[in-house]
Amino acid sequence: MSFDDWMLALHVLSAFAYVAGMILFWVLVVAVRQVDTPEGTIHMEPAVKVGNAAVGIGAGGTIVLGIWLAFSVGGYDIWDGWIIAALVLWLIAAELGRRTGAAYTQGMNKAKELQTSGQTGPSTELLTLNRTSNGVVFHFLASVVVLLIILDMIWKPGA
Repeated sequence: MSFDDWMLALHVLSAFAYVAGMILFWVLVVAVRQVDTPEGTIHMEPAVKVGNAAVGIGAGGTIVLGIWLAFSVGGYDIWDGWIIAALVLWLIAAELGRRTGAAYTQGMNKAKELQTSGQTGPSTELLTLNRTSNGVVFHFLASVVVLLIILDMIWKPGA
């Protein structure tokens, strides 16, 4: 197995981590919609950390290794249309993911604030933050963009 083969394998593994993190966040998006207590919201934090790690490692690995492969593998160039499309889509997905995180962080921050002040019962304000429609829309769009990246990588239009 050549070095480029290893880089391709790690690139694909990074893509799996990225998608796994996105799926984990879908599970959390659905789960948090029912949570109206600080304790319930804060209990999701470890899973959020796992999701952040998976998306971070996956996104970082796909971009770094993908650029490496574009320069290293014969027949591909960084200025190929499908590679440029993937880079642009990757940037869009990263921004949408950042906005998704910002939307859901508001609920986590409110839960910690309520817990610190001794309020442990149900909170309609916390429930409203946990049911953020902006967060759902941003995560949906990020998921669509990641799917477009995968399709671009599989079919390599114009290659």
